[in-house]
Amino acid sequence: PSLNEIRSTFLNYFEKQGHTIVDSSPLVPRNDPTLMFTNSGMVQFKNCFTGVEKRDYVRATTAQKCVRAGGKHNDLDNVGYTARHHTFFEMLGNFSFGDYFKHQAIPFAWELITKEFDIPKDKLYTTVYHTDDEAFEIWKKVGVPEDRIIRIATSDNFWQMGDTGPCGPCTEIFFDHGADVWGGPPGSPEEDGDRYIEIWNLVFMQYDRQPDGTLQPLPKPSVDTGMGLERIAAVMQGVHSNYEIDLFTNLLKATASVVGCEDLSNKSLRVIADHIRSCAFLITDGVMPSNEGRGYVLRRILRRAIRHGNQLGMKELFFHKLVAPLVAEMGEAYPELKTAQAQVEKVLLLEEEQFAKTLEQGLRILEQDLEKLDTKEPGAQIPGEVVFKLYDTYGFPADLTGDIARERGLTIDEEGFAEEMAKQKARSKKAGGFENDYHDGVEVTTTTQFNGYDQQTSQATVVELFVEGNSVEQVSAGQEAIVVLDTTPFYAESGGQVGDVGSIFNGQAQFEVNDTKKERSAHLHTGLLVSGELKVGDTVTAQINNDLRSAIRLNHSATHLMHAALRNVLGDHVAQKGSLVTAGRLRFDFAHMEAMKPEQIREVERLVNQQIRANTPVTTELMDIETAKAKGAMALFGEKYDDEVRVLSMGEDNFSIELCGGTHVARTGDIGVFRIVSEAGTAAGVRRVEAVTGAGAEAWIEQTEDSITQLAGLVK
Repeated sequence: PSLNEIRSTFLNYFEKQGHTIVDSSPLVPRNDPTLMFTNSGMVQFKNCFTGVEKRDYVRATTAQKCVRAGGKHNDLDNVGYTARHHTFFEMLGNFSFGDYFKHQAIPFAWELITKEFDIPKDKLYTTVYHTDDEAFEIWKKVGVPEDRIIRIATSDNFWQMGDTGPCGPCTEIFFDHGADVWGGPPGSPEEDGDRYIEIWNLVFMQYDRQPDGTLQPLPKPSVDTGMGLERIAAVMQGVHSNYEIDLFTNLLKATASVVGCEDLSNKSLRVIADHIRSCAFLITDGVMPSNEGRGYVLRRILRRAIRHGNQLGMKELFFHKLVAPLVAEMGEAYPELKTAQAQVEKVLLLEEEQFAKTLEQGLRILEQDLEKLDTKEPGAQIPGEVVFKLYDTYGFPADLTGDIARERGLTIDEEGFAEEMAKQKARSKKAGGFENDYHDGVEVTTTTQFNGYDQQTSQATVVELFVEGNSVEQVSAGQEAIVVLDTTPFYAESGGQVGDVGSIFNGQAQFEVNDTKKERSAHLHTGLLVSGELKVGDTVTAQINNDLRSAIRLNHSATHLMHAALRNVLGDHVAQKGSLVTAGRLRFDFAHMEAMKPEQIREVERLVNQQIRANTPVTTELMDIETAKAKGAMALFGEKYDDEVRVLSMGEDNFSIELCGGTHVARTGDIGVFRIVSEAGTAAGVRRVEAVTGAGAEAWIEQTEDSITQLAGLVK
C-alpha cells in the first residue's frame, strides 16, 4: 500500500470506532508559546487532556504534521546519517479524553495492526511499564505470547508532560525486521540496532504528578497514541529504511534528476529530500526565514540542503524546483501545501539566491582555515572563532560547519563559539546605547496600579523618586526626575504603543511628564519638575494629555484592523514582526517576501475603511490564555503572557481578534478614515507599512491634493 493509503486506512479505521477525524494543526503551535514547533499529535489536544478545554467529541484521530529540528526535540544533525531520522514527519494518533482507556485502546491497536494492516503477529513484540500488570494482562488476552510482552523499568515506558502534571505508563509495539538485520529486542544490550523497531506508542495518562513527586490518580484517565507514518510505511512496504518508502523514492528520484545524481542512496540526496518537506510545510504554516526563533531554524534547514546540493556539484539554484514534486506527493492530503505552492517557491528561490552568493566564499575561507590547523590529530577541533567568523560574516549556521567537520572526522569547539556569540551580543548592546538608557539600573521596589483604560485623571501617592538613577526623598524645581506613583492613568510604553505624556501636580508642585515606561511592575514617569517641590508620600493628581492619547488610540485600533486585512489580502504567512503606534502615525512590520503591489495596498485600505464605516463596538475581555487561544486570538510568538490576558475583538464577524494590553477606541467608526502612506522592505522577508488615521489622514489627503494642484499648475 502507498503512504497515502496507509494514512487513510488508519483514519478510517478509527472513524468507524467512533472517533472524529480532526485536521492536522499547523506546525506553529496555537496553544503553547513555549513550544517551538508542533512535535507530536497530542500538542493540539493538550488542553483537552488537562480539562481546560471541552470539545464536542471525546474521541479523536489525526495525521499530524510534526517538525523536530529546534529546541529540545532536535533531530537535524542525524538526518541523512540514519535510516529513520527526519526534520519533518507525520504522526498518526488516536486520542480519548476521559472516554475509553486501556481495555479498549490495546484491542483497537492490535486489530488495526494485525487485521487492517495485515502485519504478521509473529513479527510483533510489545513492551509495558514494569509495574503495569493491567496492560500486561490485556496484551495476553488479545493473544500476544507472554515471552513477547517485555516489562521495561525505564522512563522510555513512562511518559510525562513536564516535571508536574499529567503522566502515566506507556505500552509500545515493536516490529522485528528479521535476523539479517543487526540488533536485539527492547531492554537488551543491542536494543539500539535496526532489527526491532518501535512502530507505535500508546500513552495512558492516569496520574497527576504533584510538586512533591507523588502520583494522584486522574478523575478521567485518557489515551494519547503516536505512530510514525514513515516507519509504519517502511514495515508495510517491506523495506528497512524510511528513505526507501514510496514517498521518498519519488522525492529522491525528483531530487536526483534536478541535481544530476544517479545514486538514490546518496546521503546528500537524502538530506535534500528530507529538508524540502520541512521547509515547504514551515513556510506554508507562516514561518519565514530570519535570524531568530523559528525563522532561524528554517534558515538552517534550508542552508543545509543547499550546501548538500553544492556537494553534489550543483552550481545553480535548484531547491525551489522540488516544491512541485512534493506537492504531487502530499498535496492531496494537505491542500494548504498546494495553495501555498507559488509562495513557497518564491521564498525558497529568494533564500537560495541570497545564500549562493556567500556559500562558495564561506567554503573557501573554511578550507584556508582548515589548512592552517593540524587536523590529523585525533579529536581535532575547528576553533570557536573560526566557526563564529563563518556564522557572523558568511551566514554559516554553526551546525552547517559541524556537518562539514563531521565529514572530515573533526568536531567543532562549541564552547568557544558560544563565548564569541556572547561577546558579540555585549558589543551590539553597547553600540545600541542601551548602557546609558536614562532609567537603566533604576532599582524600583514598588508596583503601580494602572487605571488608564477608563480614566484620564486620577488621585495618586508618590511612592518613589529617582534623579540620575539614584533613589531620592525629594525633587526640587528645575530637576529632571523619574516619578513612581501607586496608581496611574499613564500608559507605559508596551506592545508598540508609546508611553503617555501629561502632568503630575498638586497645590505647590508641577511635574511635566514627557514619557512613561515600565520597569518590572512599576510605571516610570520621566520628565521635569517645572515648579515647587515633590516628596515621597505626597498626594498628587496625575493627568494624561488626552488629545495625544486619543490620536494614539485611533492608530492602535487601526493597526489591529490592518493586520487582519494584510492576512486577508497577502495570506496567513503574514506575522507581526514589530510595530510602533504614536499620535502622528502607525508603523507595522510584518513577514512577507516581496513588495506589495499598488492594488494590494488599495485592497488593504478598502477592507480597513469598510470595517471603520461598519462602526461596530470594540470589545475587550479578560480571560485565561487557553480560552483566548481557543477563541482564535492571535498571540505573538516569543511573548510571555500572564495567566490572564486581554482579548481585543473588533470589526464585523470578529474581523480581528488579538491579545493586546494597549488602549483602543470604543467603536471602529471613531477611527474616521485610514490611509497607507508608505510600504518598504526593512530586512530580508520583512516589509514595513506606515499609515495615518483620523485628523492625520485628513491632513495627509489635503497635503497630497495641494501637491497635485501645484503640479497641475506647473504643467498647465
